[in-house]
Amino acid sequence: MSVRVVIVDDDGPYREALAELLALEPSFEVVAAFGDPRELLRFAGGPPDAPFDVVLMDIEMPGLDGIAATARWKAARPGVPVVMLTAFEDPDRILRAIAAGADGYLVKRADGAQVVDEIRAVVEGGSPMTPSVARSVLASIRERGSAPGQPFEGRPDGRLSDREVEVLRALVAGRSYKEIAGGLGISVDTVRTHIRRIYGKLQVHSAPEAVARAIRERMV
Repeated sequence: MSVRVVIVDDDGPYREALAELLALEPSFEVVAAFGDPRELLRFAGGPPDAPFDVVLMDIEMPGLDGIAATARWKAARPGVPVVMLTAFEDPDRILRAIAAGADGYLVKRADGAQVVDEIRAVVEGGSPMTPSVARSVLASIRERGSAPGQPFEGRPDGRLSDREVEVLRALVAGRSYKEIAGGLGISVDTVRTHIRRIYGKLQVHSAPEAVARAIRERMV
């Protein structure tokens, strides 16, 4: 069964190029491409089953921007992940997108294989960031000395295993899932499993939140 994708980006040529790229992948089906996020939000209400499996959302758009649109979409459809598309690695915008509920972050200059891998990771329950975005967020968090959103109170449900610490350390370094797998000699699927467990134990929902907490509490 194909993953149903909707693209929301006011840049027509980029929107079309991304749709053409994903159309070449048998596991993806681009079911809609909008130039205005308000067209997406028409699907926020109605039946519980959304017509999309993942949303690719540009951050900067005139009128209603991608961050505000993401917050509204996630409030209505929390189970449908949103991957932010960013041309510029602006830490402030990325951190605001995290607070709005974004599930992943891609720079527009990423190559086709990376785009496909990151979208697939989000659909499978991960919250990936391209390494350049991760480094940008990491630098901002270190400079501010705090994490986005509300501070965590209390302790995690369980201690991280040695392997989970290694994976978390690699996330902090801004490595991709493939780079983590190669460095640790494990499969990408195993990396995703470790990351899901890390999220559960740290009581976070995304890679940026995990990185922020790891830095704030000096876990790695």
